[in-house]
Amino acid sequence: MINKVEICGVNTSKLPTLSNEKKLELLHKIKEGDTAAREEFIQGNLRLVLSVIQCFNNRGENADDLFQVGCIGLMKSIDNFDLSLGVRFSTYAVPMIIGEIRRYLRDNNAIRVSRSLRDTAYKALQAKEKLTAKNAKEPTLTEIAQELNLPKEDVVFALDAITEPISLFEPVYHDGGDAIFVMDQVCDEKSCDESWLEQIGLSEAMKRLSPREKHILNLRFFQGRTQMEVADEIGISQAQVSRLEKSAIAHMRKYI
Repeated sequence: MINKVEICGVNTSKLPTLSNEKKLELLHKIKEGDTAAREEFIQGNLRLVLSVIQCFNNRGENADDLFQVGCIGLMKSIDNFDLSLGVRFSTYAVPMIIGEIRRYLRDNNAIRVSRSLRDTAYKALQAKEKLTAKNAKEPTLTEIAQELNLPKEDVVFALDAITEPISLFEPVYHDGGDAIFVMDQVCDEKSCDESWLEQIGLSEAMKRLSPREKHILNLRFFQGRTQMEVADEIGISQAQVSRLEKSAIAHMRKYI
């Protein structure tokens, strides 16, 4: 009893396992409409569902809910599995179970997506499952768009809209040492090499200006003042500010 683990009232320590030969035998019976064989096959593959939902442990979702959704994916896999493909059932079922769980997580996402986008995305996912079952390989976005008779851009936009957000501190790689997080792969556009070079170039060019020109450019472009406000502060006309500003910028261009 100490090691007993229950999920949705199922004692996982007592879940049956099926050999490949037994699975194949049951699948043939299922295709013939044997409901008892279908029930036995489902029970014999619940461990597969358990292994999949472990990938979603860090999402803060209720394990019972994920297990039930995973079982729906398992049953869909059984109904759609094609014996003539010559692949193991688990190879086909795992992506289906994962897809069902991800669909559930998207539906319960705090970020709201428009109904039309969501419908397009679900149609794209259904087309993906259909093409995967038909061709025994994952289709490209172009193939999915052709199946739906939609522009590829619409399909990409819809799928991106329902993608579940992840934390910047989500680990993406771990080789036994320090983990690499999503944050480590995000580009900092403000601190890139090009930005540093621009700042150096501006700084050097500013040194070539007179104190008055520096002051005007500082007020205009670093403090966001209008030409009229600069004119009032310095005590000259707006037309003079405009001429000095243009002259200073033209002078700086020679050194950038």
